[in-house]
Amino acid sequence: MDVRTRSVPLILNNTSVRRAATVVISGGLLLTVSPLAAPAQAAARPVPTVSAKGAFLMDQASGKALYGKGNDTRRQMASTTKVATAITVLTIPGVSLSKKVTVKQTYRDYVTREKGSTADLKTGDKVTVRQLLSGLMLPSGCDAAYALADTFGTGTTTAARTKSFIGKMNAKAKSLGLKNTNFDSFDGISQGGRNYTTPSDLTKIARHAFSSATFREVVKAQKYVTKATTSTGGTRTYTWYNTNKLLGTYSGAVGMKTGTGSVAGPCLIFAATRGSKTYVGVILGASSVDARFKDAGKLLDYGFGSSTAKSMKLRSLPVGAQRD
Repeated sequence: MDVRTRSVPLILNNTSVRRAATVVISGGLLLTVSPLAAPAQAAARPVPTVSAKGAFLMDQASGKALYGKGNDTRRQMASTTKVATAITVLTIPGVSLSKKVTVKQTYRDYVTREKGSTADLKTGDKVTVRQLLSGLMLPSGCDAAYALADTFGTGTTTAARTKSFIGKMNAKAKSLGLKNTNFDSFDGISQGGRNYTTPSDLTKIARHAFSSATFREVVKAQKYVTKATTSTGGTRTYTWYNTNKLLGTYSGAVGMKTGTGSVAGPCLIFAATRGSKTYVGVILGASSVDARFKDAGKLLDYGFGSSTAKSMKLRSLPVGAQRD
């Protein structure tokens, strides 16, 4: 069941402009305090109609918001949660992307039990944190999410470490000033229904994450091929495809993350860059899996003043690739 607060289904315009204060925090990442504004040129364009229950669009550089629908309504977010997982890891002081992590059978058993999307990590393989980030973000690997939470949480048991890591995710949300976001999961598979956010909150998380160069490198890839050392000292090749069909479809698309859940519905965090302008946004509770990409295209067109979404044909994923 979705948890709801006051809904503000509005299109932000010049009468609702507020200044957005931006500060720099550790790691050089951006934090937006109150990014609610819309440029005059955006307000003058036809307002798009989207199928999603919640949606938001923001200027990455300034933190100004251009569009909001149900932007303060709390909803589950499915695997878009993994953006918070990734940036929590990337902003841990002294984190090493080359750190090796040994894959546990526990991670594979979890995916099987929960019927989650997977990077198909093999028990005993030694993979780096950088590899895990790609396994997390491209095929939406819940096993990769588990491995990261188990590695970077603190405690003497796996359960304690993953709980600790989720606590770090919530601390991250608090540091961004988010009051309508809570995590009870490291991957979006919520056991208690307390894994929720709002379109505006999740866009702020996305903006924060996208200011990391490593994160941008990970999420822009349509395909990632990498080698890992097996438990017997051999070499295994992993090939992961990005579930985000905007990549290679919408001109300038550069990320970020899909998500689909029985309660959350089809969700998407998206970003696109053209010239010096980058927009980030969120779709929560779209009418269908493909509709979330079309909704995102409409919002990006609204920002860029283009009509790309009208003619775009979604990129097809290879047979056997993960869907999310």
